[in-house]
Amino acid sequence: MAQPEHEYTEHIVPPGTYLAIISTLLALTGVTVWASMIDLRQFNVVVALVIATTKASLVVLFFMHAKYSHRRTQLVIMAGIFWLALLLFMTLSDYISRIDYRGVRYPMTQHVVQASPFDRG
Repeated sequence: MAQPEHEYTEHIVPPGTYLAIISTLLALTGVTVWASMIDLRQFNVVVALVIATTKASLVVLFFMHAKYSHRRTQLVIMAGIFWLALLLFMTLSDYISRIDYRGVRYPMTQHVVQASPFDRG
């Protein structure tokens, strides 16, 4: 029985693509460090999540070869992303609706000054 001529169907990614992706990941890491030093108030978390999502997408698409995989694999990846988005949405909507024991809305975003024992004068 004769072997098929093209037995393997894996996609070969050129090294230049890997260099471009790793350069982009390193640049985004620098942007993450730079963004962490800037006070964006409540948008610090949003910026960090956008950068992290971009980096994770690049890793999944190119280093894990999801861009060149079968449709079923891409469907499983999209289902995982949908599930993560659903969990984040539900968690953040619960967090936003919280009111602490003092009646303060969004208790973790309020700056609370702790009194020092030496301040009692």
